Amino acid sequence: MHNPNKNFYNFLLLWSGEFISAVGSGLTSFGLGVYVFEQTGQASAMALVTLLAFLPGLLLSVPAGVLADRYDRRLLMLLGDGLSAVGLIFILICVLRGGAQVWQICVGVTISSLFSALMDPAYKATVTDLLTPEQYTKASGLIGIAGSAKYLVSPILAGFLLTLSDIRLLLIIDICTFFLTVFTTLAVRGMLLAGGAAAASSKKNREKAFFRELKTGWRAVSQRSGVLLLVLLSSVITFFLGYLQTLFTPMVLAFSDSATLGTAETICALGMLVSSIVIGMVSLKKGYVKILSLSLAGAGFFMAVFGLKESIPLMCASGFFFFAMLPFANTALDYLLRTNIDNTCQGRAWGLIGVLSQVGYVAAYALAGVLADATARIMGVSVGRGAAQLITASGILLAATAFLLYHIKAIRSLEKITEKEACHAE
Repeated sequence: MHNPNKNFYNFLLLWSGEFISAVGSGLTSFGLGVYVFEQTGQASAMALVTLLAFLPGLLLSVPAGVLADRYDRRLLMLLGDGLSAVGLIFILICVLRGGAQVWQICVGVTISSLFSALMDPAYKATVTDLLTPEQYTKASGLIGIAGSAKYLVSPILAGFLLTLSDIRLLLIIDICTFFLTVFTTLAVRGMLLAGGAAAASSKKNREKAFFRELKTGWRAVSQRSGVLLLVLLSSVITFFLGYLQTLFTPMVLAFSDSATLGTAETICALGMLVSSIVIGMVSLKKGYVKILSLSLAGAGFFMAVFGLKESIPLMCASGFFFFAMLPFANTALDYLLRTNIDNTCQGRAWGLIGVLSQVGYVAAYALAGVLADATARIMGVSVGRGAAQLITASGILLAATAFLLYHIKAIRSLEKITEKEACHAE
């Protein structure tokens, strides 16, 4: 039996590498967005890079999770982190040779995203490998902090670094963080499990089991109409949220600089941190459908305000409150789904829910930039103002979706079902 304290120390070592890697990834994401927009002046080009950085990870999330359960997690983490650097090295070489074209950046971020998809499920699975159940909650909180680092730390840091140098410095820093993560993985390799490779007797059996698990997950999601509707509506919600994520950069850069953009992004993202702390201190116990609807309506309102005027103070204030609404919405959504899905198939259901709910982001990344450029041409305004008008429209539609959600009986019944089960338990 391993020493729990030593195991947690090993987890902290692994986590520190992932935290630094997340900051590095955030630097590259911010820097490439600025670089592409400054080179092309097109929101569509920047959105295409965002799409290709996101899509491979989404498409591979379910199969990568299965691989993490059946094969050597140590190898998956090493391959994922180490080979992710290949795409960034390719972009860096192109920049050093006189400037990277959009298609070259697209190739690089796609390669990096493909290999990163292998690493993420294996990394999260190491919580079970290394820690006791009593340590899971603490580890989950730390993982959440690492995941938010790219939004809280990276933008303001990247904006500052771009005043000293250019995209080359950000790429070099990010590449170095990948190798740091490989080092921390090797340092704790003796504590990590090889996964479930021995559990499957043949390739045919593994394939059958994989599709059987997908079917089970689908049944868990679709057996209650309220759950399925909530998942589908969450995809609509992420579609509108994706517009702000995609068009934030061209809107600000149209009248300001990268340092201001980085500061504004960090201030806005602090809203998530503040409300997450509030939720941790004040437990939400009832009215989850109402909380979900009100928080989404609030997010829609502040999103609409965000695009009204080229004013950094107004954008920072509205962006802060917009992001402050999201943890409340996520908490309520998580509760409603978690309490209405059988515990025996939660893992498979959540994997499917993750894919379905994030399809909205894919659609937003594919359309937002193109529509912003088209709006600018039709209205005879800058790309930044075209982006702002789409952000405002998306905020209004998000608020309307929140109103619709609250009046769907199948969704409101999910909370009643949970309350009945709680009464029976008592």
